Amino acid sequence: MAMAWRQIITNTKRAASIPTQQAISTPGFSRFFSKSSPRYLVKVGIPEFLNGIGKGVEAHVAKLESEIGDFHKLLVTRTLKLKKLGIPCQQRKLILQYAHKYRVGLWRPRAEPVKAK
Repeated sequence: MAMAWRQIITNTKRAASIPTQQAISTPGFSRFFSKSSPRYLVKVGIPEFLNGIGKGVEAHVAKLESEIGDFHKLLVTRTLKLKKLGIPCQQRKLILQYAHKYRVGLWRPRAEPVKAK
């Protein structure tokens, strides 16, 4: 047991003695720590959010814009409010799941690519 602790202590001392600049300048190492530049920037409102989810949820854009109005209110809306608006169960679940992912920062709706004519 004492031998294991001794190895842990010496390994942490070695890791602490490595200069941080050397660790960062290692090729391919910095990509794990740098923030990636967002590829798709879009101003998110209720229509963009629901279109980003897809799966038939975008049919409720007009209803949610008239009743809820603000995108930030949609992010904190509960399932009972959506049920009273007449949104089916599976689509309520999708809206709530993606709202949670958006709040946490795990998902953003993509901007539609410009189509060449």
